[in-house]
Amino acid sequence: MNGPDPRERYPMPDFPRVGFLKPLVDRPNIEIGDYTYYDDPAGPDSFADKCVLYHYDFIGDRLIIGRFTALARDVRFVMNGANHVMDGFSTYPFNIFAKGWEAGFDPAAYRSTCRGDTIVGNDVWIGMEAMVMPGVTIGDGAIVASRSVVTSDVAPYAVAGGNPARAIRRRFDDDTVAALLDIAWWSWPVEKITRNLAAIRGGDIEALRNAA
Repeated sequence: MNGPDPRERYPMPDFPRVGFLKPLVDRPNIEIGDYTYYDDPAGPDSFADKCVLYHYDFIGDRLIIGRFTALARDVRFVMNGANHVMDGFSTYPFNIFAKGWEAGFDPAAYRSTCRGDTIVGNDVWIGMEAMVMPGVTIGDGAIVASRSVVTSDVAPYAVAGGNPARAIRRRFDDDTVAALLDIAWWSWPVEKITRNLAAIRGGDIEALRNAA
């Protein structure tokens, strides 16, 4: 056997709080890789509505999450639609209430505040109640501590935490990180991943190099 079917919504029998997100989320502006899961006692079905906030089509930003990423309960991704225009004297969104207040407002002003796509790499672990702000990139293999507020990029294989989140340490030395990013085991066929689980779980970089 080669592990669960990534198309399964609830891959753990009798434990429906964990769900693979790729088959659960059907939005063109959210891209999620195989085996990435969300854990929530209320169920993972509402991930897109509950955890991805202010994500409006007209802004054009995307949430991209790689493969084999673990998202704990109540993780939040705040998207660019949460931003207010700051060029004038007031940040109040008069235009959204219409009735004359929309006159003279240029919708392109919203797009000018866009910080780009929010990207989470492969094999990332984001802890409970962490908040990821717009336009952030979290690198492959990174860990984000519970209740952190991620306002800037997190390097691959870094451990980050706090408000705002800062790098606490790197998980491995530079040579090992470079090798892991080059090997990119998460992109292998699942049969190959299964054959090499001992090396992946056991931290045997030489075995992974040989397998690659």
